[in-house]
Amino acid sequence: MTQAAQAPADTLDQQVRDADLDRWLSSRLVADPIARADLIALYAFEAELMAIPTRVTQPLLAEMRYTWWAEQMDGVFAGAPRKGHPVLEALTDLVARHGLDRAPFDALIEAHIGRVREEPHDLDAFYVGPMQVGVRILAGEGHDAAVADAGRVRGLTQTGRGHEAAALRSTANGALKRLPPVGFPAVAHAALTDPERPEPLKRLRLLWAVLRGRI
Repeated sequence: MTQAAQAPADTLDQQVRDADLDRWLSSRLVADPIARADLIALYAFEAELMAIPTRVTQPLLAEMRYTWWAEQMDGVFAGAPRKGHPVLEALTDLVARHGLDRAPFDALIEAHIGRVREEPHDLDAFYVGPMQVGVRILAGEGHDAAVADAGRVRGLTQTGRGHEAAALRSTANGALKRLPPVGFPAVAHAALTDPERPEPLKRLRLLWAVLRGRI
C-alpha cells in the first residue's frame, strides 16, 4: 500500500474506532490487512450515515443529507465516486472488487430516512444487511442465510430488546455453524451485549467468540 493510500485508510480506521468501537474491535480479528481495510470502508460508510442526526438540528435537513448519500450511490456503483471524498472513494473500490449488490446500501439509507420520520426501526436494513455485506467481503457469496439471525441478535441488543436477543441467540449460533471461519469477524460483534463494558473485556469476549465460532 502506498503512502498516499495509507493516509485515507488510517483516517477511515480512526473514524470507525471513534464511531463504533465494537465493530472496530471485531475488525482487528481479520488477519489480512486488505480485507480488514475493506471491512473498515463499509463501516466508515455506516458511520457517516449514523452521524447525520448529530450534525443537523432539523429532521428535514437530516433527510436532505440522506438523500444526498442516496444520490451518491449512483456514482459508487458506476465506478465514478465524488472525487476527494475518502469514504465514497473507498466504497467504490470495495464495491467494484467484490461485486457487491446495491440493494443493502439503498435499504440502509432508506431505513435512516425512516428513522428521521419516526417510522418503526427496520432491524434487517440496519443490522442484517450490513452484516451480510461484511461477510461477503470476507468470505464471498452464499452465506446470507447463515448470518441473518446473528444480525437480528445484534439489532435487538442495540435497540434495548435484550431478552429477545437472548432468546434468538441459540438459533443464530446454530446457523453460524455453516459460516466459514474467515467470515466470522464480520459477525463477532454480535457477541457484545454491554456497550459500557471496558475495551479490554470486549477484546477478550470477541476472542472467545471467534475461538468458539459462537456469538
